[in-house]
Amino acid sequence: MQVRSFTAEARRTQIVGATIEVIAEVGYPQASFSRIAERAGLSSTRLISYHFAGKKELIEQVVAELYTEIGGFMTERVERAESPREALHAYIEGYAEFVAGHRTQMKALLSIFLNGGLEYDPAEQEVVVLSPLERIVGDGQAAGVFRQCDARVAAAAVQRALDGLPMMLETSPDLDVTAAARELVELFDRGLRA
Repeated sequence: MQVRSFTAEARRTQIVGATIEVIAEVGYPQASFSRIAERAGLSSTRLISYHFAGKKELIEQVVAELYTEIGGFMTERVERAESPREALHAYIEGYAEFVAGHRTQMKALLSIFLNGGLEYDPAEQEVVVLSPLERIVGDGQAAGVFRQCDARVAAAAVQRALDGLPMMLETSPDLDVTAAARELVELFDRGLRA
């Protein structure tokens, strides 16, 4: 029984990986089950349908896995910070590092969102995405290193600037993401400094 569930999980992982590659290559609207099956080396699209109820469920799984990967990557970096300023720097630099090292995944995620591939609840996303940044800004304000401001607005500004990096890479593939991160660190560090 455990071998079958391991095999099923391995197959789902294989399908998700192929889906990310196909979306990054041809875009979300053209990412058909037949293209995904071909990329995954599957003999039939029925193997995708066996593991996922439809394209919606498959895309939800893709996004969930990418968010989990980004979250783990970011948490590891931010938790090492010894002050709110260091945490802000780590967040910005960590996100940029993830984007630079995971261009295919970020390109796929961008295509999914820009083409309406996922039902999006702005209020829910706002809480999930902004909470860590809001906490960093709030901690910095409590410690007296960040000026008093609306922490949610500050967090939203930082996150929106970071969310623009994958879009910038689409138009400027040679963008130095590390240099861009340094610019963002400087911009937000100065803007929030007490």
